[in-house]
Amino acid sequence: MPAVDGREPVGKRPGARGHRAVPHTADMRVEAWSPTAEGCIGEAVRAVVEGFADTSGAAVSGEREYAVTADSDEDLLVSVLEEVVYRMDADGEIPLDVEVGPIRSAGGGRELSVRFRMADVGTAVPVGAVPKAVSLHDLQLRGDPGGWTCRVTLDV
Repeated sequence: MPAVDGREPVGKRPGARGHRAVPHTADMRVEAWSPTAEGCIGEAVRAVVEGFADTSGAAVSGEREYAVTADSDEDLLVSVLEEVVYRMDADGEIPLDVEVGPIRSAGGGRELSVRFRMADVGTAVPVGAVPKAVSLHDLQLRGDPGGWTCRVTLDV
């Protein structure tokens, strides 16, 4: 998948994983890539967190694990990112790391499990606007022989 600016994501080659922020007017836009869809979702979480917080000095305060069920893999991506936004808003927690379990078929839909290592949001240093919601506009999560890529926009 070419990036929004028409270029391949930096580091996007078979077996590579990573993420980057992409300039976008008044919103946060991220791209991620990985050999697997699950890895791509995890990289998207890391990109979103890095877009608004420096967590290098934050300490793990606990773990959160939950299962996500959705109609499609793209909807799984949205649900995981919505959980990040919710945890910050409702619980004052921010993910320091994420582990995404395998995507499975589930009754006509898709499901996966996610484990976050969390920190108190007050221990992170703000570096950008905090996301408020995940936008469905131009949302993508796609695989090809070289791996998986995704892009997502968050309202700030």
